[in-house]
Amino acid sequence: MSATNTSLSTKLFSRGVARAASGEATVAGVPVTEIAQRFGTPVYVVDEMDARGRAAEIRAAFDSAFTRIGTTATVYYAGKAFLCTEVARWMVEAGLGVDVASGGELAVALAAGVPPQKIGVHGNNKSRAEIDAAVSAGVGSIVIDSLVEIERVAEAARRYGVTQPVRLRVNSGVHASTHEFLATAHEDQKFGLPITGAPAAVAAIRSHGSLRFLGLHCHIGSQIFAPEGFAESAARLLTLHRDLLTGGPVPELNLGGGFGIAYLESDDPPAIADLANQIADTVRDTAAELNIPLPVVAFEPGRAVIGSSTLTLYTVGTIKPVELPEGGVRTYVSVDGGMSDNARPSLYNAEYTVRLVSRDSAADPLLIRLAGKHCESGDILIYNDYLPSDIAADDLVAVPGTGAYCWSLSSNYNYLGRPPVVAVREGEARLIVRGEGIAELLSRDCGIPAGSIPATKRGEE
Repeated sequence: MSATNTSLSTKLFSRGVARAASGEATVAGVPVTEIAQRFGTPVYVVDEMDARGRAAEIRAAFDSAFTRIGTTATVYYAGKAFLCTEVARWMVEAGLGVDVASGGELAVALAAGVPPQKIGVHGNNKSRAEIDAAVSAGVGSIVIDSLVEIERVAEAARRYGVTQPVRLRVNSGVHASTHEFLATAHEDQKFGLPITGAPAAVAAIRSHGSLRFLGLHCHIGSQIFAPEGFAESAARLLTLHRDLLTGGPVPELNLGGGFGIAYLESDDPPAIADLANQIADTVRDTAAELNIPLPVVAFEPGRAVIGSSTLTLYTVGTIKPVELPEGGVRTYVSVDGGMSDNARPSLYNAEYTVRLVSRDSAADPLLIRLAGKHCESGDILIYNDYLPSDIAADDLVAVPGTGAYCWSLSSNYNYLGRPPVVAVREGEARLIVRGEGIAELLSRDCGIPAGSIPATKRGEE
């Protein structure tokens, strides 16, 4: 039997996923059928110890690499990948800070008890209310994304009587090898300032006594495997960093994140330790060539921490063989979720893998297309993968690698409730984000009397 049929590769699934003797998959010792019965499907299932372990390993890799060259590294968890209070606490306990990109994400981090000085605030269009909330909370850094933000952050800091540390986001001009919409350091895009405009912006920052300039920030993209882009971006930024030292201290350099993970067996992301060492070597060598002190170097991995730690569990509904005009048959396997719980295939042509997990099967592999249930022809989760040919209604299937940018991009399209998030650890499963049922969906409609909304909440309370 082909391994593509039922294998639960540790390259794609979290380390706590296994197949029991019965053939059913388990996550950290919890059978997937038990999870489905308790919480319903679709459901995001996070392997807690896998997520904690990856966070700690990433932190250790960067600590080791940059201690070796004579400086230190700061690692932030990029909350936009997936953020809730539980995950924020895991990250802090692993030694990471938390990067947020909105007032809502800031509120979650603060509610989780993340020390404000360990929070970094991003965003290309921060509202005055968001800036006020960040400054008043005492966050460790605010990333300045435009010239107008310099004045807004400085004014808020003056009102609160504080000196606010800030970074300046610049576009290094390095194009990451990734989807066009994921490449975030080319010149024609909404984030940051061009390198040529950075000296004047830094001078403006330094003109305000209520601001303290920490250094530059750059993010070259997402889902990046090759280290060369990070190395080139670091080299360019360090040249600017040197020039800025003539006007005052520049203690830090933030190189962003974007480290990729494996979504397919054919994906081959580099080991984080190797990536950290290659970037560290570039920083060391470039700083030596420029004859400047080594800065503290910061990173913001999100996907690399949480992405592979999570799978989405679905229930199979209809199975439809479709005869193709050019001959042959395409088999559509439809599940009870879709683009509302994973928008990435529709947005970015992202590719995923699917496996049968409620049982094992010795049936021959069948080429299938995994479809969602939304009223959109583009609601396809996976265009081509294999499931056993005896796949049937009510089987459970799992899509691994859904920890990043799935729940955070989820929607209520077609009035589907957003799925719950369940954490599993040492044979126990618990709800960490409640799902939405009809009751939650109708509760926002002002035309429905509150007393007439049915109590059909989604998932275990």
